[in-house]
Amino acid sequence: MLRIDDIHFSIEGRPLFEGASASIPDGHKVGLVGRNGAGKTTLFRLMRGELALESGTITLPARARIGGVAQEAPSSDVSLIDTVLAADEERTRLMAEADTATDGTRIAEVQTRLADIDAWSAEARGASILKGLGFSDAEQAMPCSAFSGGWRMRVALAAVLFSAPDLLLLDEPTNYLDLEGALWLEQYLARYPHTVIIISHDRGLLNRAVGSILHLEDRKLTFYAVPYDAFAEQRASRIAQAEAENVKARARIAHLQSFVDRFRYKASKAVQAQSRLKMIERIKLVSTPQEAALRRFTFPEPEELSPPIINLEGAATGYGERQVLSRMNLRIDQDDRIALLGRNGQGKSTLAKLLADRLPLMDGRMTRARKLRVGYFAQHQVDELRVEETPLEHLRRLLPGELPGRHRARLGGFGLGAAQAETEVGRLSGGQKARLSLMLATLEAPHLLILDEPTNHLDIESREALVEALTAYTGAVILVSHDMHLLSLVADRLWLIRDGRVTPFEDDLEAYRRMLLSDGKPAARAKPARPKPVSRDRLLELRAEVRKCESRVEKLNEMRDKLAKKLADPAIYAPENVGRMEVWQKKYAEVMDGLDRAETLWLAAQEKLEVAEAR
Repeated sequence: MLRIDDIHFSIEGRPLFEGASASIPDGHKVGLVGRNGAGKTTLFRLMRGELALESGTITLPARARIGGVAQEAPSSDVSLIDTVLAADEERTRLMAEADTATDGTRIAEVQTRLADIDAWSAEARGASILKGLGFSDAEQAMPCSAFSGGWRMRVALAAVLFSAPDLLLLDEPTNYLDLEGALWLEQYLARYPHTVIIISHDRGLLNRAVGSILHLEDRKLTFYAVPYDAFAEQRASRIAQAEAENVKARARIAHLQSFVDRFRYKASKAVQAQSRLKMIERIKLVSTPQEAALRRFTFPEPEELSPPIINLEGAATGYGERQVLSRMNLRIDQDDRIALLGRNGQGKSTLAKLLADRLPLMDGRMTRARKLRVGYFAQHQVDELRVEETPLEHLRRLLPGELPGRHRARLGGFGLGAAQAETEVGRLSGGQKARLSLMLATLEAPHLLILDEPTNHLDIESREALVEALTAYTGAVILVSHDMHLLSLVADRLWLIRDGRVTPFEDDLEAYRRMLLSDGKPAARAKPARPKPVSRDRLLELRAEVRKCESRVEKLNEMRDKLAKKLADPAIYAPENVGRMEVWQKKYAEVMDGLDRAETLWLAAQEKLEVAEAR
């Protein structure tokens, strides 16, 4: 078990943790969430021992190995697969010793240990991880130096997953993955055999890959034994309850204060007035969690153009003389919300660049509306901001004729206040840089906004604000994103890019997710066999089994809800209740395990009954 006891830590005089405590049972998958700047990454550094606590302790099981993606894989001549295999230091050491050892006893010991750690299947396991993260068989044999920094980050992630540490710490792992890689990672982490803590703002990942949430707020840690959506509901309920108590308390204070104001200087009422002042002092408002103000995005509204704003007929594009996409027949209207789907390297960014007029048309015809303006945001553009300039200086350079007040209003519309407006870009957070880049992409009120991975570095509140802004936006939107939550809320059309073609994807995102997880292969349909008749007694038996399973699931759900409510009570995490808290967490884990088995049996019973009734 990972135990955090009463820790205190400050950076440059600013306290990040004050008496924070939490316990995470072995094998749990936990999402670490909190506002940007709250100290999530700092907590990881404290766990790894890179920073020293002012007081308190962080305790791990003896000899537990901690792993995380600290930096990208080096730009070396070592192949990707060998870089990943080298991450298992024990295997690497034993393999080298196996080639040089001469003592018979030691050779036997080495070979036994290699068998224990399954060393002979290591290459297949490493290759499987690399493939899941988007590397083909041929690419796995290439040197790291052949890949860009973003791809080497994937190699570093593959290496730490392969090494399988007892405590895996991942800080925004999907920021350098595409949708396919993010979905693969969700599945991999859900099956990971050890403890995982993930810092992420990806709601899909926090709902599907983890079963618990560790919330950092007001310099405290609170553990919720539920996925993100259930955590958000519980937290909203707590806030609403606290605010309701405060409304009553403020009304009571106002009533008492009105008496004091009327009679405090009247001799006959002075004693009563003083008594009421003491009563006011004793009334304490319930402490409510600090809520981040929703930092909205304000996109300028373009004028309406006649449809279509872009039309492609037999179009082709690519790089140099190499065509990447061809025979495209596509139409975009100003009210379209289109998500581009497709595995990495199939041409999503290529199409985005063609539509943004950053790649030439190599064949066919492309017709644009005469006054069409296109805004383009790509992930790399955040890195192309001038780090020595402030956001205000960016606007003065790009819009020299505009008044300073208008500049500040533009920045405020993207959540960049007075302090950030005059701060050098190099000192802004990743989220603030992303907001500035989004603002610059929309300066001219584009009729078409192309967003290539816009949510990287944005926290959950900012992602929700982006969804609201895109919903209200009156121009067309083209989205490339690994954030399934964003795509599901914004996109109403899906284009699949595969084998050099762009075609409408007629199913929904969940169907696309299933297709990716099945390696893109549609499920084979077996030829239906002639059904055998089912006796009436057998049907009655199957129906009774379904009812029994339903009853078992219902009871376990009730038990789960009661335990979740108990674990959501902050009082249970007080130091004096550590023993009780561990008991409740163990009970919750047991109930969840039982619920999982019960639901599996229920589904199996239902399926048997449906098959029998269909005969």
